[in-house]
Amino acid sequence: MKLAYSAVALSFLATTAMAQTAPAVAPKAGDWRTPDPQNVLVIETNRGRIIAELDPVATPAHYARVRELVQAGFYDGLTFFRVIDSFMAQTGDPQNTGTGGSDKPDLKAEFTFRRDASVPLAGAGKAGSNETGFIGVLPVTSQPSSLAVMTADRKVAAWGNFCAGVLGMARAGDPDSANSQFFFMRQTYPSLDKTYTAFGRVLSGLDAVRAIKAGEPVKDPQDRMLTVRLLADLPADKRPTIQVMDTRGPAFAALVAKRRAELGASFTNCDVEIPVQVK
Repeated sequence: MKLAYSAVALSFLATTAMAQTAPAVAPKAGDWRTPDPQNVLVIETNRGRIIAELDPVATPAHYARVRELVQAGFYDGLTFFRVIDSFMAQTGDPQNTGTGGSDKPDLKAEFTFRRDASVPLAGAGKAGSNETGFIGVLPVTSQPSSLAVMTADRKVAAWGNFCAGVLGMARAGDPDSANSQFFFMRQTYPSLDKTYTAFGRVLSGLDAVRAIKAGEPVKDPQDRMLTVRLLADLPADKRPTIQVMDTRGPAFAALVAKRRAELGASFTNCDVEIPVQVK
Protein backbone atom coordinates (compact mmCIF):
# COMPACT_ATOMS: atom_id res chain seq x y z
CA MET A 1 0.00 0.00 0.00
CA LYS A 2 1.40 3.38 -0.97
CA LEU A 3 0.61 6.96 -0.08
CA ALA A 4 -0.59 8.46 -3.33
CA TYR A 5 0.40 12.03 -4.04
CA SER A 6 0.25 14.46 -6.94
CA ALA A 7 2.95 16.32 -8.79
CA VAL A 8 1.49 19.47 -7.27
CA ALA A 9 2.05 18.04 -3.81
CA LEU A 10 5.66 17.22 -4.56
CA SER A 11 6.38 20.61 -6.08
CA PHE A 12 4.84 22.53 -3.18
CA LEU A 13 7.31 23.35 -0.40
CA ALA A 14 5.74 24.86 2.66
CA THR A 15 6.84 28.37 3.44
CA THR A 16 6.88 27.50 7.11
CA ALA A 17 6.73 24.54 9.47
CA MET A 18 5.41 24.75 12.99
CA ALA A 19 6.89 28.08 14.06
CA GLN A 20 9.25 28.18 17.01
CA THR A 21 7.42 30.89 18.90
CA ALA A 22 7.18 31.63 22.60
CA PRO A 23 3.74 32.38 24.06
CA ALA A 24 2.72 36.04 23.74
CA VAL A 25 1.73 36.13 27.42
CA ALA A 26 3.12 34.21 30.35
CA PRO A 27 0.93 31.09 30.68
CA LYS A 28 -0.61 30.24 34.02
CA ALA A 29 -1.19 26.80 35.50
CA GLY A 30 -4.71 26.74 34.09
CA ASP A 31 -3.40 27.26 30.56
CA TRP A 32 -1.91 23.76 30.50
CA ARG A 33 -3.60 20.39 30.25
CA THR A 34 -2.44 16.82 30.79
CA PRO A 35 -3.33 14.73 27.73
CA ASP A 36 -5.20 11.48 28.24
CA PRO A 37 -2.45 8.82 28.40
CA GLN A 38 -4.75 6.48 26.44
CA ASN A 39 -4.46 8.89 23.50
CA VAL A 40 -0.69 9.46 23.51
CA LEU A 41 1.82 7.43 21.50
CA VAL A 42 5.42 7.13 22.68
CA ILE A 43 7.49 6.04 19.70
CA GLU A 44 11.12 5.14 20.29
CA THR A 45 13.11 5.30 17.05
CA ASN A 46 16.79 5.02 16.27
CA ARG A 47 16.62 8.76 15.58
CA GLY A 48 15.10 9.62 18.94
CA ARG A 49 11.79 9.65 20.76
CA ILE A 50 8.59 10.90 19.10
CA ILE A 51 5.53 11.65 21.23
CA ALA A 52 2.22 12.15 19.44
CA GLU A 53 -1.39 12.69 20.51
CA LEU A 54 -4.18 10.87 18.67
CA ASP A 55 -7.52 12.51 17.91
CA PRO A 56 -10.63 10.45 18.73
CA VAL A 57 -13.04 13.27 17.79
CA ALA A 58 -12.22 13.79 14.11
CA THR A 59 -11.22 10.22 13.26
CA PRO A 60 -12.76 7.67 15.67
CA ALA A 61 -12.23 4.59 13.45
CA HIS A 62 -8.59 5.36 12.60
CA TYR A 63 -7.94 6.30 16.22
CA ALA A 64 -9.29 2.93 17.37
CA ARG A 65 -7.32 1.00 14.72
CA VAL A 66 -3.97 2.59 15.53
CA ARG A 67 -4.47 2.06 19.25
CA GLU A 68 -5.43 -1.59 18.64
CA LEU A 69 -2.32 -2.24 16.57
CA VAL A 70 -0.08 -0.40 19.02
CA GLN A 71 -1.34 -2.48 21.93
CA ALA A 72 -0.75 -5.66 19.91
CA GLY A 73 2.91 -4.66 19.35
CA PHE A 74 2.27 -4.56 15.59
CA TYR A 75 4.43 -1.51 14.91
CA ASP A 76 7.50 -2.55 16.89
CA GLY A 77 10.57 -2.77 14.65
CA LEU A 78 8.89 -1.50 11.47
CA THR A 79 10.95 0.77 9.24
CA PHE A 80 10.47 4.11 7.53
CA PHE A 81 10.57 2.68 4.02
CA ARG A 82 9.46 5.74 2.05
CA VAL A 83 10.62 9.19 3.13
CA ILE A 84 10.50 12.40 1.08
CA ASP A 85 12.62 15.11 2.62
CA SER A 86 10.26 18.08 2.30
CA PHE A 87 7.09 16.01 2.56
CA MET A 88 6.60 13.04 4.88
CA ALA A 89 8.01 9.83 6.44
CA GLN A 90 5.94 6.66 5.90
CA THR A 91 5.91 3.52 8.04
CA GLY A 92 3.50 0.91 9.44
CA ASP A 93 3.98 -1.89 6.86
CA PRO A 94 5.02 -5.30 8.27
CA GLN A 95 6.77 -5.99 4.95
CA ASN A 96 8.57 -2.61 5.05
CA THR A 97 7.91 -2.12 1.34
CA GLY A 98 4.59 -0.27 1.10
CA THR A 99 2.69 -3.34 -0.08
CA GLY A 100 1.55 -4.83 3.22
CA GLY A 101 -0.84 -4.21 6.06
CA SER A 102 -2.45 -5.82 9.07
CA ASP A 103 -4.96 -8.68 9.04
CA LYS A 104 -7.69 -6.18 9.95
CA PRO A 105 -10.21 -4.97 7.35
CA ASP A 106 -9.47 -1.75 5.49
CA LEU A 107 -10.95 1.41 6.95
CA LYS A 108 -13.57 3.73 5.54
CA ALA A 109 -12.07 7.16 4.91
CA GLU A 110 -12.46 9.82 7.58
CA PHE A 111 -11.25 12.72 5.46
CA THR A 112 -13.96 14.95 6.92
CA PHE A 113 -16.18 14.83 10.00
CA ARG A 114 -19.28 16.62 11.26
CA ARG A 115 -19.13 19.12 14.11
CA ASP A 116 -21.53 21.35 16.02
CA ALA A 117 -21.25 23.78 18.90
CA SER A 118 -20.22 20.94 21.23
CA VAL A 119 -16.96 20.66 19.22
CA PRO A 120 -15.74 24.27 18.99
CA LEU A 121 -12.67 25.37 17.07
CA ALA A 122 -10.08 26.88 19.42
CA GLY A 123 -8.05 29.84 18.20
CA ALA A 124 -10.56 30.25 15.41
CA GLY A 125 -9.92 32.52 12.50
CA LYS A 126 -10.98 32.75 8.87
CA ALA A 127 -9.69 30.94 5.78
CA GLY A 128 -11.72 32.45 2.99
CA SER A 129 -15.34 31.69 3.81
CA ASN A 130 -14.35 28.88 6.21
CA GLU A 131 -13.24 28.85 9.82
CA THR A 132 -9.84 27.58 10.90
CA GLY A 133 -8.42 26.64 14.29
CA PHE A 134 -7.69 23.63 16.48
CA ILE A 135 -9.49 20.71 18.06
CA GLY A 136 -7.07 19.65 20.74
CA VAL A 137 -3.70 19.73 18.97
CA LEU A 138 -5.13 18.87 15.55
CA PRO A 139 -5.25 21.85 13.15
CA VAL A 140 -8.70 21.94 11.55
CA THR A 141 -10.64 23.85 8.90
CA SER A 142 -14.43 23.90 9.03
CA GLN A 143 -17.41 25.24 7.20
CA PRO A 144 -18.82 28.29 9.02
CA SER A 145 -20.64 27.32 12.21
CA SER A 146 -23.50 29.57 11.13
CA LEU A 147 -24.40 27.08 8.39
CA ALA A 148 -25.40 24.46 10.97
CA VAL A 149 -28.93 25.87 11.23
CA MET A 150 -29.46 24.96 7.57
CA THR A 151 -28.31 21.33 7.74
CA ALA A 152 -30.40 18.27 8.62
CA ASP A 153 -28.09 17.20 11.45
CA ARG A 154 -27.40 20.77 12.60
CA LYS A 155 -23.71 20.19 11.99
CA VAL A 156 -21.09 21.37 9.48
CA ALA A 157 -18.22 19.62 7.71
CA ALA A 158 -14.69 19.93 9.08
CA TRP A 159 -11.34 18.37 8.19
CA GLY A 160 -7.83 18.06 9.56
CA ASN A 161 -5.05 20.14 8.03
CA PHE A 162 -1.77 18.49 7.04
CA CYS A 163 0.58 20.80 8.87
CA ALA A 164 4.09 19.76 9.85
CA GLY A 165 3.91 17.11 12.58
CA VAL A 166 0.44 15.83 11.66
CA LEU A 167 -0.03 12.06 11.42
CA GLY A 168 -1.89 10.85 8.34
CA MET A 169 -3.11 7.42 7.28
CA ALA A 170 -1.60 6.05 4.07
CA ARG A 171 -3.82 4.45 1.46
CA ALA A 172 -3.91 3.18 -2.12
CA GLY A 173 -6.05 4.72 -4.86
CA ASP A 174 -9.27 3.62 -3.18
CA PRO A 175 -10.20 6.23 -0.55
CA ASP A 176 -11.35 3.41 1.75
CA SER A 177 -8.11 1.38 1.58
CA ALA A 178 -6.25 2.61 4.70
CA ASN A 179 -5.21 -0.24 6.97
CA SER A 180 -2.06 0.04 9.09
CA GLN A 181 0.39 2.27 7.23
CA PHE A 182 0.72 5.88 8.28
CA PHE A 183 3.03 8.84 7.82
CA PHE A 184 4.45 11.78 9.75
CA MET A 185 4.38 15.14 8.00
CA ARG A 186 7.87 16.65 7.86
CA GLN A 187 6.50 19.86 6.33
CA THR A 188 3.11 21.39 5.61
CA TYR A 189 1.17 20.12 2.57
CA PRO A 190 -2.35 21.54 2.30
CA SER A 191 -2.92 19.57 -0.92
CA LEU A 192 -3.49 16.49 1.26
CA ASP A 193 -6.41 18.10 3.11
CA LYS A 194 -9.70 16.24 2.55
CA THR A 195 -7.94 13.48 0.58
CA TYR A 196 -6.22 11.67 3.47
CA THR A 197 -7.23 11.04 7.08
CA ALA A 198 -5.36 13.21 9.62
CA PHE A 199 -5.60 11.39 12.95
CA GLY A 200 -3.09 13.02 15.30
CA ARG A 201 -0.10 15.30 15.72
CA VAL A 202 3.43 15.17 17.09
CA LEU A 203 3.77 16.79 20.51
CA SER A 204 7.55 16.44 20.69
CA GLY A 205 10.19 14.87 18.49
CA LEU A 206 9.56 16.64 15.18
CA ASP A 207 13.34 16.97 14.95
CA ALA A 208 13.56 13.16 15.03
CA VAL A 209 10.91 12.92 12.28
CA ARG A 210 12.94 15.28 10.11
CA ALA A 211 16.16 13.37 10.80
CA ILE A 212 14.79 10.10 9.35
CA LYS A 213 16.79 8.95 6.35
CA ALA A 214 15.13 9.94 3.07
CA GLY A 215 14.58 7.82 -0.03
CA GLU A 216 11.88 6.36 -2.23
CA PRO A 217 12.45 3.61 -1.36
CA VAL A 218 14.93 4.30 1.44
CA LYS A 219 18.21 2.47 0.97
CA ASP A 220 19.31 0.03 3.65
CA PRO A 221 19.75 0.43 6.50
CA GLN A 222 16.36 2.05 6.93
CA ASP A 223 15.53 3.95 10.09
CA ARG A 224 12.93 2.23 12.23
CA MET A 225 10.47 2.46 15.09
CA LEU A 226 12.00 0.38 17.86
CA THR A 227 8.90 0.33 20.05
CA VAL A 228 5.51 2.03 19.88
CA ARG A 229 3.48 2.22 23.08
CA LEU A 230 0.51 4.03 24.52
CA LEU A 231 1.66 6.33 27.31
CA ALA A 232 -0.87 4.59 29.59
CA ASP A 233 0.81 1.23 29.00
CA LEU A 234 4.33 2.31 29.99
CA PRO A 235 5.58 1.44 33.48
CA ALA A 236 5.13 4.36 35.83
CA ASP A 237 8.88 4.86 36.25
CA LYS A 238 9.39 5.07 32.47
CA ARG A 239 6.39 7.26 31.69
CA PRO A 240 7.24 10.84 30.64
CA THR A 241 5.23 13.66 32.17
CA ILE A 242 3.57 15.72 29.46
CA GLN A 243 1.86 19.09 29.64
CA VAL A 244 0.30 20.67 26.56
CA MET A 245 -0.90 24.25 26.30
CA ASP A 246 -4.68 24.12 26.16
CA THR A 247 -5.74 25.47 22.77
CA ARG A 248 -8.99 26.67 24.38
CA GLY A 249 -7.20 28.93 26.88
CA PRO A 250 -6.25 32.62 26.88
CA ALA A 251 -2.49 32.05 26.62
CA PHE A 252 -2.94 30.08 23.43
CA ALA A 253 -5.38 32.66 22.05
CA ALA A 254 -2.74 35.32 22.66
CA LEU A 255 -0.13 33.18 20.91
CA VAL A 256 -2.38 32.79 17.86
CA ALA A 257 -3.06 36.52 17.79
CA LYS A 258 0.67 37.26 17.94
CA ARG A 259 1.47 34.93 15.03
CA ARG A 260 -1.42 36.31 13.00
CA ALA A 261 -0.16 39.86 13.54
CA GLU A 262 3.38 38.86 12.56
CA LEU A 263 2.39 37.09 9.34
CA GLY A 264 -0.61 39.07 8.20
CA ALA A 265 -2.58 37.72 5.25
CA SER A 266 -0.28 34.69 4.82
CA PHE A 267 -1.12 33.35 8.31
CA THR A 268 -2.59 29.84 8.66
CA ASN A 269 -3.08 27.60 11.67
CA CYS A 270 0.00 25.65 10.48
CA ASP A 271 2.08 28.67 11.56
CA VAL A 272 1.34 28.06 15.24
CA GLU A 273 3.37 25.67 17.35
CA ILE A 274 1.49 24.40 20.39
CA PRO A 275 3.80 24.67 23.40
CA VAL A 276 4.53 21.34 25.09
CA GLN A 277 6.48 20.45 28.23
CA VAL A 278 7.95 16.95 28.51
CA LYS A 279 9.84 15.71 31.56
